[in-house]
Amino acid sequence: MDIRQIADDYAVSPQITADEVAKVKAAGFRSIICNRPDGEEAGQPEAQAIARAAEAEGLSFRHVPVVSGAMTMEDVTDMAAALKELPGPVFAYCRSGARSANLYGIIRERGL
Repeated sequence: MDIRQIADDYAVSPQITADEVAKVKAAGFRSIICNRPDGEEAGQPEAQAIARAAEAEGLSFRHVPVVSGAMTMEDVTDMAAALKELPGPVFAYCRSGARSANLYGIIRERGL
């Protein structure tokens, strides 16, 4: 798992599996956000599978799907709301980690 720290309370990663959720918890994260739509790529774990694993580990989970290359302002505000509501530190993932990092950058840039 490739965890990239973006801020003290926020990190991103490429797609994770349910088996890796325990590692996310062990790394000190309290919440997971999936920024990847289900079915984006064949064989990708569904968000619900990660959500169930997160719940089993006592972590909060939110699915804020963002279509690659088509981020909207609604996506940004949904992500900002999730970051305000979830306990930190927060671990977010998508296919490569880029969407999750870009969302965070826009939220900080706009002061959301």
